[in-house]
This record gives sequence, C-alpha cells and structure tokens, in this order.
Amino acid sequence: MFSMNPLKTYQHSSSFFFSISKAHTTLHTHTSLHHSFLSLPSPAPSFPFRIKPPLSLSPLSFPTSSNLLRVSNIGVPVFSSEEHHGEEEDNNEVSPDLSPNGLVFQKTLQLVECSMFAALTGLVYFLSNSLAIENYFSCFFSLPIVISSMRWGVDAGRKTLVSTTILLFVLSGPVKALTYLLKHGIVGYTMGTLWRLETSWNLSIFLCTIVRALGSVGFVLVTSFLIRENILALITINIHASLTFVLTAAGVNSIPSMNVIYTLFGTLVLINCGCFMFLLHMLYSVFLTRMGMKSSLKLPRWLERAI
Repeated sequence: MFSMNPLKTYQHSSSFFFSISKAHTTLHTHTSLHHSFLSLPSPAPSFPFRIKPPLSLSPLSFPTSSNLLRVSNIGVPVFSSEEHHGEEEDNNEVSPDLSPNGLVFQKTLQLVECSMFAALTGLVYFLSNSLAIENYFSCFFSLPIVISSMRWGVDAGRKTLVSTTILLFVLSGPVKALTYLLKHGIVGYTMGTLWRLETSWNLSIFLCTIVRALGSVGFVLVTSFLIRENILALITINIHASLTFVLTAAGVNSIPSMNVIYTLFGTLVLINCGCFMFLLHMLYSVFLTRMGMKSSLKLPRWLERAI
C-alpha cells in the first residue's frame, strides 16, 4: 500500500494553480495590448526630411461590446435622391445642337435631303436609259441640284452632283456617269450657283448656254474616243457637203472653207443650247415658285407678273 504525504500534495497543487493563473494573466495582458494597439489613432501624414513624432501608447483599456460590434462610422451618402433626380432631368433635356434650329440638326437634314435627291435622280436616269425614254425626262435631271443649291447653298448642290455621279458610276458604269455629268450635272450646278447668288437672267442664261455647249462637245469627243471614230469630223463634213449643195442649187459657184463650217457649227450649237436653257429657266422658275421658294428667286418682271 502506498502512503500519501499531505505536504507534498499541497505543494504540488499550489504550484499547479500558480502556473495556471500566471498563464491566464499573460494571455489577458496580450489580449488587452492587442485591442489597445487596434484602437490607437492613425499617425499624422509625414513629409520628407521631417522626424516622426514618438509613438505614444494610450493606457490599456478593455474593449466594450459596442466597440466590438461597430464596424465603421456612418458617413454622408455620396449621391442624394435630389441630386440624382436633377441629373435625370438634365439628361432628359434636349441639347441645343439637336433642336430644329441647331447646327447639327440642320447639317443632318441637309445631308439627308442631298442623299434623297441624288438617289432619286440616279434612279430616274437609270430607268430612262434602260427604257430609252431619256429625251422625255432630260429636262428634269438638273432640277434636284438646283433645288439643293437654293435651299442649302452651293455646297449642298455640289454634294448632290457628286453623289449622283458616283451612284450612276456604280449602277450604269463610267460612260453613263460621264454623260450625265457633262450634259446635266454641270449645267444644274451652274444654274443653282447663279440663282443662289441672285444674278440676272441674262447672265445666267448666257453662262449656262456656254456650259451646256461645252458639255455637248465634250460628250461628242468622249463618244468618238469610245467608238474609235471622229464624230466631230463627220458632222463638219456633212455640213460642208450640205452647204455646198445648197449654194450650187442657188447658183453660187463658191465653196465655203472649213473655218466657215466650224463657225457655223459652233453658232448652231450655241443657238440650240441657248433655246434649251431659256426654256429650262422658265420651267424651273415655275417649279420653285410652286414649292414656295419665290422669294429666293430673281425673276424678270414679265415672268413674275405671269406667275
């Protein structure tokens, strides 16, 4: 049988409880220091070449339940409902550039109208060539360019001319596009520019006649190059033969020279183009007057009274 010594038992139990209390005290001290370090205020911002102030420790304090459960301070909201509502109203307002009188709106409307006029002219010209009725609608091929120039300026007329030529180049090829440009496009652009500048009818008809005559001669030269035949020479030779026959039948024994034939040919072309442009001026004046653009036109007195 083993005998138990009461003195040794007491010493052993005393040392055991002492070590437990010491460990508990140490753990509690470390926990308190940890919470105190967490609650320390953040140091002030430091600048270069400035000595940081010494770190001062606040006295140890036990954290309360309110501090433990509190995550962050309640701040002021960044966006309020009133500000958000005001931003929505600002976004819903129409920008001054997008208003009917704004610059962006007017440029967009100009571009749309020029595109529609170019598409309409290209389609009518393509169909008239395909159905061989070009002579019946040739007087209307220059009208969209004149309307664009009168409504939006010379720049709009040039855009309509270029757009129509490119469209015909894609649809019908370079020959048809060049034919439209020489016989109708440049004439319409010249007329629209002169009418936009409010020039007189005499000057407008004279300049448009010269442009139309040059375009007709250019068309003949282009056709001669394509078919490898000098059409201009054939025309002048036929005129010379016809004039010689008329003079011989009248009893005149003189034969006209080729310079006279060229002069006569040019005069006849100018007369033909002048009559055509005079009729075109009258027709377009009636159209633009019916469209409500009479105030932008500078018409002769006799025509203004008739309209």
